[in-house]
Amino acid sequence: MERRLARARLREDSGRPVFGAQRAQLEVAGRTVATAFGGIPVVHRLAVASGLVSEINSRLKLLKLHRPYHESDHVLNIAYNALCGGRVLDDIELLRNDEGFLNALGVEAIPDPTTSGDFCRRFAADDVDELQDAINAARLRVWARSGLDVVDTTARIDADGTLVSTAGKCKGGMALSFKGTWGYHPLVVSLANTAEPLFIVNRGGSRPSSEGAADYLDKAIALCREAGFTDVLLRGDTDFSQTTQLDRWDGDGVRFVFGYPARKILKSRANGLAEQSYIELQRHARRVFVEQERARPLNVKETVVRERGYKNIILRSEDVAEFDYQPSACKQPYRMVVLRKNLTVANGELALLDDIRYFFYITNDRTLTPTQVVWESNQRCDQENLIGQLKGGVRALHAPVNNLVANWAYMVMSGLAWSLKAWVALSPKVHPRWRRKHQSERNALLRMDFRTFINQFIATPAQVLRSGRRLIVRILAWRPQLRIMFRLLDDL
Repeated sequence: MERRLARARLREDSGRPVFGAQRAQLEVAGRTVATAFGGIPVVHRLAVASGLVSEINSRLKLLKLHRPYHESDHVLNIAYNALCGGRVLDDIELLRNDEGFLNALGVEAIPDPTTSGDFCRRFAADDVDELQDAINAARLRVWARSGLDVVDTTARIDADGTLVSTAGKCKGGMALSFKGTWGYHPLVVSLANTAEPLFIVNRGGSRPSSEGAADYLDKAIALCREAGFTDVLLRGDTDFSQTTQLDRWDGDGVRFVFGYPARKILKSRANGLAEQSYIELQRHARRVFVEQERARPLNVKETVVRERGYKNIILRSEDVAEFDYQPSACKQPYRMVVLRKNLTVANGELALLDDIRYFFYITNDRTLTPTQVVWESNQRCDQENLIGQLKGGVRALHAPVNNLVANWAYMVMSGLAWSLKAWVALSPKVHPRWRRKHQSERNALLRMDFRTFINQFIATPAQVLRSGRRLIVRILAWRPQLRIMFRLLDDL
């Protein structure tokens, strides 16, 4: 491929477009069986090797008879639908009629969309928790194989809520959210180190973001400690300050950095601090360009705002300070870090007034500087990217079934697709000789968009055939990223 691309770059202009008018003749293959999803057998092999299949079948008891499908078959069917680019349950029908896909998994058939929807409706709330525990049990094995440095690395656990709207009128458990939309308000608890959703909890659309968060944060703490993490840091926005739990977490050796509501008493104390108590906040640049400074591109949005006289809020400077504060629900004081933003409110080119806004962060960590506390809280915004991927890429945070718990089960099973993507990144061993390269590939794959992962790893055309008792998946199109898949196969 590299030689072919090199020849194309050197080819002289022939005076004709590269995309010519050559006609193609379409034929249906007689004996050759192929699929567009050549990466699925590798993912399935990983699911089996991690113990995911056995954990689901041993913990989840929803079917009295298995004719022929087991609980793990239904769960993986929904997850693989998302991994193959399926957007809705009905897309399972395409896979169900893909002979190459079925042969690649070594199955005669998979559950149809109606059966998958019925399986979601069999769940009770306790069953969904059992399913998440089964997934996390397999997750622990993947972490153990991956060689994650759990001793010298802090487990950063993030929590946030997000709205899932629906146009349906008969969805049980949905409610009107504060934004005026009908739907649900699921809670997502994730591990920032690997960008994996540890727990998803579905709730009515009118429920507050932090409802039930403490219980699932406790479960996430226990999971990370079972994995070997000796240091755990909890992060969340102002809705997750969890003042009734802070003393307990502090006594248990858990660190936390939570946003805190800008109440009147806090703003009064921040305003009363001496000016020398504040230090300028230095934002960390993501990259340092040593050779030459890049020219800033034209800020088109700023230009339009000024020309048309829109209200414009301009950030002039940021300062940080700290003081001790004891919430009413706590028995001891904690550090309260205050971020002061100095703003100018303008109308077009005319500056109207100066404005000062305060943001507060509560923490029990006495070793971090105020700047580092703000940075930790800002880094929590990476979870917004994860939630965005679960919504738009995986389409796990959707409500295709008819009640709250059934949609909760669907969210967890579809969200498993993202976890499997993370496991593909974590499972290949990092060899000492190629440590830098392999670590770079792992990090890039962990942060990769879900749709990009499908196109580069899963949607690989492959011929599927049997030779003796062997199942052979013959790759028909090369992808540079397939090196990682072959490394994964070697390690499995």
